[in-house]
Amino acid sequence: MDLFDYAGEESAKKDLPLAARMRPRTLDEMVGQEDIIGKDRLLYRAIKADKLRSLVFFGPPGCGKTTLAEVIANTTSSSFRQINATTAGKEDMERVVQGAKMTRASSGKKTILFIDEIHRFNKAQQDYLLPYVEDGTITLIGATTENPYFEVNGALLSRSLVFELKPLSKDDLLILIKRAIEDKERGLGSQRVQIDEDAASFLADVADGDARGCLNAIELAAMTTDRAKDGYIHITLKVAEECIQRKAIRYDKDGDHHYDTIAAFIRSMCGSDPDAALYYLARMLEAGEDVKFIARRIMVAASEECGNASPMAIVVANSCCQAVERVGMPEARIILAQAAAYVASCPKSNACYLGIEKAIKEVRRTGNLPIPPYLQDGSYPGAKKLGREVGYKYAHDYPNHWVEQQYLPDLIKDETFYEPTDIGQEAKIKDYWRKIGKIKEK
Repeated sequence: MDLFDYAGEESAKKDLPLAARMRPRTLDEMVGQEDIIGKDRLLYRAIKADKLRSLVFFGPPGCGKTTLAEVIANTTSSSFRQINATTAGKEDMERVVQGAKMTRASSGKKTILFIDEIHRFNKAQQDYLLPYVEDGTITLIGATTENPYFEVNGALLSRSLVFELKPLSKDDLLILIKRAIEDKERGLGSQRVQIDEDAASFLADVADGDARGCLNAIELAAMTTDRAKDGYIHITLKVAEECIQRKAIRYDKDGDHHYDTIAAFIRSMCGSDPDAALYYLARMLEAGEDVKFIARRIMVAASEECGNASPMAIVVANSCCQAVERVGMPEARIILAQAAAYVASCPKSNACYLGIEKAIKEVRRTGNLPIPPYLQDGSYPGAKKLGREVGYKYAHDYPNHWVEQQYLPDLIKDETFYEPTDIGQEAKIKDYWRKIGKIKEK
């Protein structure tokens, strides 16, 4: 490379988008994904030792799949080749394979082939790679936004390690924003750009874990904002809103707005207003609230507000919580909406909540009252001599599988803690109690 080539390459780098210029070059510059590239993790050690086998990176846009591949390219002593499955075809792969064979024959070097968007290759294209991965001609690194177990050849997967990359956290994105603003070599540091704390927080929230989208918004803000009298470009919250075409929702996750909104959400479900529940759900989602936190609150509301009047509510809410963790945003919003609307639309009873509160209050008042001996464990030698289980009436030995028997301690034998309502399934519980004689007709 002569001086003019070098100057041209440096100029080209400066013309790259900010997100491309700020890509980490080493493992130590990587942000996030500690579960797979933390210093004690297998992939970190393999990259450092340059002992890689074929890999598949799976995750949403902007989480670092391509970046991680480029870090490997900067670290490995192997020959590194890269193609994109959206534009490449079999001929491109044939050229890489032939080059890999020549490289191995002449220098003994291995060749790593990185295929971005590998799910775009059809089955025949993926099958072509298989023998060369099998015999070590190439080490494959595939990146995909789709589930590889559905989109990538099973034979290729069986010869690869699959790593799922997660969306970057808000804290991760704030680190990247700070780097981009301050870095004078690759970022905006030489352009005298400042970003307000609330603007950075807003962009990190709405980026939804996508580093590329977040840095693109920062670059657009810097390019389209006039310098102030102090000579700086100031990226304010208003500027950030304009660049990303979304309004900032006033919502402090540790302050009043957080608690006010979640309270309104729960009370809307309690008050059987699905429209209001969906509205407050939307506000929380737009503000970047943790979807797992929302799902947990729906579970609590399902039990506390619906109880046994609608016992399916907790089943739906629990399924929602599991599905949200597996699916993630943006699809998780649909699952949360279904659960919130269901809980809001169900018959309501807080009898279980009132019952446990009353029972806890009684335990605190009276302490550990003696349990009737016939209810105590009688499975050990000598238990009968102590009166354990003696006189116990086994309910299934009686008509309707019920028999009148005292279960509470003597001091509180007439206390009632659970009082089912006449609403929903609890009305059926009361009917059952009347049928077996637990409730005496007056």
